[in-house]
Amino acid sequence: MDKVRLVGPAGEQVGVVQVKDALRLAQEAGLDLVEVAPTAHPPVAKLMDYGKFKYQSAQKEREARRHQSNTVIKSIRLGMKIDANDYNTKKAQAQKFLSVGDKVKFDLRFRGREQSRPELGMKLLNDLAQELSDYSTVEQKPRVEGRNMSLVLAPTRKKTVTKSDQRRRKEARAAQEAAAAQAGQTSPEQTDEAASSLN
Repeated sequence: MDKVRLVGPAGEQVGVVQVKDALRLAQEAGLDLVEVAPTAHPPVAKLMDYGKFKYQSAQKEREARRHQSNTVIKSIRLGMKIDANDYNTKKAQAQKFLSVGDKVKFDLRFRGREQSRPELGMKLLNDLAQELSDYSTVEQKPRVEGRNMSLVLAPTRKKTVTKSDQRRRKEARAAQEAAAAQAGQTSPEQTDEAASSLN
């Protein structure tokens, strides 16, 4: 490789130059010559501060990882003969999972003759989906899997949004507690000063 297509520090095209000239330009500018597209003909090299470039790349990667949501599917088991109390408990549990950004999979187990009436299971799961529609959307409609029927609900709010909301609330709560603690610390001192002035 004796020539490279040189790109300047601000992204401007310098043109095709000899490698020794590119190295001289990099040295004069106090920058590094970094090969950015080795497979191109001629290879593309850029004048840049390599340490700064690595740092910025690592920061972008960290930021992307932070905003990446780890989707969790929470499973809730139901039976066809579920009583109203259990039904409401399972629904509340699902609502809690959905409100923090997790998906919920309902597994309905058919026992004995219940298997001959899948429409009842379908109705039960559709009713649940309808009642939880403020918190979720149906990702997978009720579907029979052997002796089970399942339904998957996805949260309407993304987990990253929920996490940032929680972080904001936590910071606000911490600020309020700090302000309350500060107010609590100053008031006993003020009462001591008031008492000493009376004496």
